[in-house]
Amino acid sequence: VQLMESGGGLVQPGGSLRLSCTISGFTDQGDVVAWYRQAPGKEREWISTIRPGGLFTNYADSVKGRFTISRDSNTVYLQMNMLKPSDTAVYYCYLVGDDVWGQGTQVTVSS
Repeated sequence: VQLMESGGGLVQPGGSLRLSCTISGFTDQGDVVAWYRQAPGKEREWISTIRPGGLFTNYADSVKGRFTISRDSNTVYLQMNMLKPSDTAVYYCYLVGDDVWGQGTQVTVSS
């Protein structure tokens, strides 16, 4: 199983980005998927989780109301709105059951 993130980039404060995490390969461990981020000099931080079927989601307080996780077939999305400079980090998706991480995508929020 492999995960591939995309959609990162440079955006101004208040702007939006949508990250994608494409899952390839077979997994028989269920497909709970989470997003994490890691800012320079800080520990990796959990952002959001989505369960199979997409009906159940959870968010960290730091992003609640601004970020939305969703899924479609083999892709999990993270819609990020009202971005702040403090959201600057490398964003990773994580396949929980298989303990597999993507390579990360850089998000930079700056004017």
